[in-house]
Amino acid sequence: MFHDSASKLFTLLVIAGLFLGRGASLAIAEPDVPETVETSGVRFLTPDTLVKIDSGLKWLSVRQNEDGAFGVRRGYGRNVAVVSLAGMAWLSSGSSPGRGPYGVNIQRATDFVLNSCRSSGYINVPEGQSHGPMYGHGFATLFLAEVYGMTPRRDIREKLEKAVRLIISCQNKEGGWRYENEPNEADVSVTVCQIMALRAARNCGLFVPKDVVDRCVAYAKQCQNDDGGFRYQLVRRSSSQFARSAAGLVALYSAGVYDGPEIGRALAYLERHRPGGMIDPHYYYGHYYAVQAQYQAGGNQWNRWFPRIRDQLIGDQQKDGSWSDLTFSNEYATAMSCIILQIPNNHLPIFKR
Repeated sequence: MFHDSASKLFTLLVIAGLFLGRGASLAIAEPDVPETVETSGVRFLTPDTLVKIDSGLKWLSVRQNEDGAFGVRRGYGRNVAVVSLAGMAWLSSGSSPGRGPYGVNIQRATDFVLNSCRSSGYINVPEGQSHGPMYGHGFATLFLAEVYGMTPRRDIREKLEKAVRLIISCQNKEGGWRYENEPNEADVSVTVCQIMALRAARNCGLFVPKDVVDRCVAYAKQCQNDDGGFRYQLVRRSSSQFARSAAGLVALYSAGVYDGPEIGRALAYLERHRPGGMIDPHYYYGHYYAVQAQYQAGGNQWNRWFPRIRDQLIGDQQKDGSWSDLTFSNEYATAMSCIILQIPNNHLPIFKR
């Protein structure tokens, strides 16, 4: 009985195929798979966007020196933060140390950062121009942690462990960090660099004390203003601003706080500062954190946010593939832009949800 039914079904399928014509086939309906923030990359990364990203990555690769830095002896080109951000941009494309189109560039950046590590664990190049050495240390530690996760070399781990210990030792009594490698003052902007570095280090297997994270959460929450944004420091009852508010929210996310009134109010504040308005003095820095925050939030917030910043950045790209920044350097602006545009790639653990 079963054999007869199967034969009839097969015959009907053949006849249907004949009616459909040569080359046609009967489609079998598949259940709809809900799109998530992690799977939306294909839709958001249009062919034009991919061309623009690769143009920026290539510009960075041409600008890089043999020693891994950029530009002349002095200036932001030899800043470990700029080198590390360029490395993060190349990593975000899917390349890894020694592998992929930008593998050589990542290896050079890694070598530069490793050569900039002091015996104390401090990652800093004295002759490189810097707005605050702990910014550089935070970004460099983050970069090394991402590299170590792909290339578990002992020499990287040893220097990464020292860099993490230095961050821990520099946390001040309020729970934050400041420009210098000493536990005196603190501000939201430097603090987010350190907690992201610690999160990346923990992701790749290094130990980070829970009380360090808890004190950072307490500090970030105290810095939040009534409007949902964040002030710069506890000692300065300053108003909220876009860049520092995006940084404050990512500090909470990096510390493992994903829900609660602080998150909702911070997202509402950012929503009032969607891309497309007046350019912020800390434009690239702010949107580097804002896109991470929106990616973590997901849903309509992410769906509204990313296309706007994507289109704005694409419109601002120079003909040679770079982005311009008069405060720091074009290498900094280009690295930041490429990282922002590649968030949907979902390649780096620190940016994953």
